Amino acid sequence: MKNSLLVTGTNTNVGKTFVTTSLVYYQHKYQATSSLGLLKLMQTGVSDRELYEELFAQQDLITVMTPLQFTAPLAPPIAAIKEQKTIDLKLVWQSLVSLQQQQDFVLIEALGGLGSPVTEELTVANIAADWRLPTILVVPVELGAIAQAVANTALARSLNINLKGIILSCTSAENETQQNDLAPIELIESLTQIKVLGTLPYIADIRDGDNLAAIASNWDLELMGINHRNISTIV
Repeated sequence: MKNSLLVTGTNTNVGKTFVTTSLVYYQHKYQATSSLGLLKLMQTGVSDRELYEELFAQQDLITVMTPLQFTAPLAPPIAAIKEQKTIDLKLVWQSLVSLQQQQDFVLIEALGGLGSPVTEELTVANIAADWRLPTILVVPVELGAIAQAVANTALARSLNINLKGIILSCTSAENETQQNDLAPIELIESLTQIKVLGTLPYIADIRDGDNLAAIASNWDLELMGINHRNISTIV
């Protein structure tokens, strides 16, 4: 799927929403004539859907969709059982296809990590593979980051996921200052044979759109399938 990009991670709370939001802000600010679809694969509890609707639902050329939502903040198959509901992946697929047909580009944010369950039989990794979604992996800058990167890229490779690269995410100001020790880029690339596309520094305010757009502009957007424009050439 050439006009789509799945943003997944190694776990929950690793910075997927910040990365996704940065890409949306970039698109809105520097690719203002292009339309964008923003799909939350599915949601449990109160989280990203509400944030995305607050930030982007009223923006021209941005369409926000969350086809499935469960009240309990648990893994979807567990939440579905508790709420006596089913997980209708056909509905999610139809929402994705609709956005792809109507928008120039579609960003899809996964839930949890690449190995997180979507149903009792499938994980996020299976969805990425089965739906042939170009994917980026968000890895938190923390102790264990190298092992997380190696394990998750191995999972992606085993399923032939089209993994475009890694974004390193600084989830705290302290870890940002220790990035070279906790998540050295050259070592991660050497061990995974996957390119690090950029780093998300620690950001306290996800609503700081100008800052997040500028950060995203420094990532390797072309490898993600996103048209890149140099900020210095924009008047």
